[in-house]
Amino acid sequence: MKKLVLIFTLILLLSGCGPAAEEPETMEATAASTEAVLAETEEVTLPAETAPREERFLLTFVGDCTLGSNPINYYAPFGFIKTVGEDWSYPFRNIGGYFLEDECSFANLEGALCDTGNPMQKKHTFRGPEAFVHILTENSVEAVTLANNHTLDYGSDAYDTTRETLDAAGIPYAERDSAVFISTKNGLTIGLYGMVYYKLDVEDMTREIAALRENGCELVIVAPHWGAEGSYQPTQEQIDVGHAAIDAGADIVWGSHPHVLQPIEEYNGGVIYYSLGNFVFGGNLYPKDLDSALLQQEVIRDETGIRLGELTIVPVSVSSIEKRNNFQPTPYESGTEGYDRVLSKLDGSFSGPNLTIG
Repeated sequence: MKKLVLIFTLILLLSGCGPAAEEPETMEATAASTEAVLAETEEVTLPAETAPREERFLLTFVGDCTLGSNPINYYAPFGFIKTVGEDWSYPFRNIGGYFLEDECSFANLEGALCDTGNPMQKKHTFRGPEAFVHILTENSVEAVTLANNHTLDYGSDAYDTTRETLDAAGIPYAERDSAVFISTKNGLTIGLYGMVYYKLDVEDMTREIAALRENGCELVIVAPHWGAEGSYQPTQEQIDVGHAAIDAGADIVWGSHPHVLQPIEEYNGGVIYYSLGNFVFGGNLYPKDLDSALLQQEVIRDETGIRLGELTIVPVSVSSIEKRNNFQPTPYESGTEGYDRVLSKLDGSFSGPNLTIG
């Protein structure tokens, strides 16, 4: 109301309405008062209720989580099964705060969750007991992707059991060449689409991204399992498919499979995490590369829609000890060799040789 009165007074003064014409010296005073009115008008701010409203959400992304072991180490004293036992909080003990304080956490679940079954005829097969789903629920991992080359390690029956176990725990999951709709605790709607290197179908991906948008997804994440194991740089196929996903309307591409870190690329308003490596990785007691990372991506919603905000990188070792993997990811301290090495892998400046993964 104050602003309206000021503007109305200004119009009267400028139009000559109101009091009768005055002597010249009075006109000078009127001009001075007009300037004062203008200055005061410029200082008036919009009421708080008309200011743009902004909501901020924090999403956490990590790499491969194998909540089990291969057959040879299933009952090993230092293997994942024996180490965790029924202490569901153990794997996330040194880093769990990031998961508890966010809006939604995402992990690549590699391997079956089943109590029985026979491994497929392949070199590496991973299985954990069904009860290990509590590792996810008790550490606030809200969504996973099953679009990888290890969810069928114990066959289709074990895969069905894995899905049933996740369903019972209330954890949504993306399967190969399909999408899942996720509504977070504060109402952010997310579409998560999974794909595997056997067939990175860009046409199908493009259709699924469009369908997710049409069905009301505010944020679209594509989770491809792709690339060359042990390589610190993405292949040309990864780059092409990642760019195609963003161009088709995805906001985030969250990659896995190489078991090592690969660069992060900002592209066309979106972001591509080419590979986040291993995280809670029960499949290997002595990994050649212990480096990993936890990413926290800010998502901003306002009257114009959704956009990505700041990205926070937490350099991590997959183990809290040096001699072997104890399956307890632990942040590197800032300024240490490990901390700087992780950042170099994510910004593409790392010059070390690729790993040979058997």
